[in-house]
Amino acid sequence: MSRTAKLHRQTRETDVRVELDLDGLGDADLSTGVGFFDHMLELLAKHASIDLRVKAEGDLHVDDHHTVEDVGIVFGHALAKALGDKSGIRRYGAMTLPMDETLVTAAVDLGGRYAFEWRCPMPSAKVGQFDSELIEHFWQSVAVNAAANLHVVLHHGRNTHHVAEGAFKAIARALRDAVEPDPRLTGPASTKGVL
Repeated sequence: MSRTAKLHRQTRETDVRVELDLDGLGDADLSTGVGFFDHMLELLAKHASIDLRVKAEGDLHVDDHHTVEDVGIVFGHALAKALGDKSGIRRYGAMTLPMDETLVTAAVDLGGRYAFEWRCPMPSAKVGQFDSELIEHFWQSVAVNAAANLHVVLHHGRNTHHVAEGAFKAIARALRDAVEPDPRLTGPASTKGVL
């Protein structure tokens, strides 16, 4: 059974196409016009072991906000679509990940309800030209549109690039566990019988 999705969203601010394969090898083909964001998405694909293609054109003459937000929206919808009725997936995933001096924990529940806790402050407002506050906004957009619980906690870290990278890698590894098929499950991982 194919666990893939291909979605397109166009507004007056952005034009975003996302393709993903949850059973991929971590291949990424990314073009958002935002270099640091492409770097983070590449980490997401690699560490979640999903194949990910993102083509985004946005109003970058304004700033990166709409592009980053709308990629999050479309990625969240694509994740939900690729999961289908979620039968047989582990549902939960968590990872505490070191990135040099940084330590980040991420936990995810793909149970069909939205909750978002972000306790991962960025040490500085910018990474190069990228607004570091957009990292939180991207993941909130993903969680809302995937109907997922996502909790991210920074235990310690001083370098903003490392904190951002640690967060993306930790969330990716948590997602990898959560979307994995559990051979002992014959339906949804819920006593309700549905996710």
